[in-house]
Amino acid sequence: MITNKLATNWQWKTLNGLPYLTCNFLKQWNHGFLTRSFHPLSPEKIGRFFHSDVTNYQLKQVHSNLILSSNEIDKFSLKNSALLGDGIISNKKKQALWVASADCVPILIGDCKTGYVAAIHAGWKGTAQRIVPEAIIRLQDWGSSLENLYIAIGPAINGRLYQVSRSVATKILVSLDNKSNLGKKLKPLNNIPISFNQKRDKVYINIAQINQIQLEQLGVDKDKISIAPYCTYQSSSNFFSYRRTGARQVQWSLIISDK
Repeated sequence: MITNKLATNWQWKTLNGLPYLTCNFLKQWNHGFLTRSFHPLSPEKIGRFFHSDVTNYQLKQVHSNLILSSNEIDKFSLKNSALLGDGIISNKKKQALWVASADCVPILIGDCKTGYVAAIHAGWKGTAQRIVPEAIIRLQDWGSSLENLYIAIGPAINGRLYQVSRSVATKILVSLDNKSNLGKKLKPLNNIPISFNQKRDKVYINIAQINQIQLEQLGVDKDKISIAPYCTYQSSSNFFSYRRTGARQVQWSLIISDK
């Protein structure tokens, strides 16, 4: 059930007549969770619509927990060859960070004090490997504090529709274990958004909420995390969905470190 409070965190806007979604938690940054209407425009072209003078950063996404900074991308990228990874962080101005998704979770993060930003692609594999906490740790290494971070979790497949194997569910549950790999005492778990249909021997998982729980365990205030009230599978007019069509089509999400 989508609450009125959750819905008011999110607004539709248009750019060159094309609709995209924004979160008011990130209002100090140019950002957006784009719709299928932007297809087949490239991030480079779309980026100029948002800001006339930005450098665009994207990775070859491989369902990992690899986080790279824009500095590392500049240093190690080869011409015409994207680096592998699923998260980008930046502490410089005029940099657009991009991630692509269909049913996986796009996550944008902003530090309201330093202006640092991050863009994350979190499928079930990246989620099981705690990619979003890894990004938070990288930002903390730069000097970010948890109380200054705001996180927008973009449109993804609804947990009632995302069927996974029992082995996948087990890996997700391990990622929520209090004896996790971060070397810190994590907060206790609340309700876990994994449902088991014993009669049909099926498992369903809400990846967006799993990422929210990981963030709350890490110490991020739940009131600074917002999940978009839209499902990519069900919202066929706005979003591509691999689970719905089987087509390898994606929509882009971006945040620009321009403030």
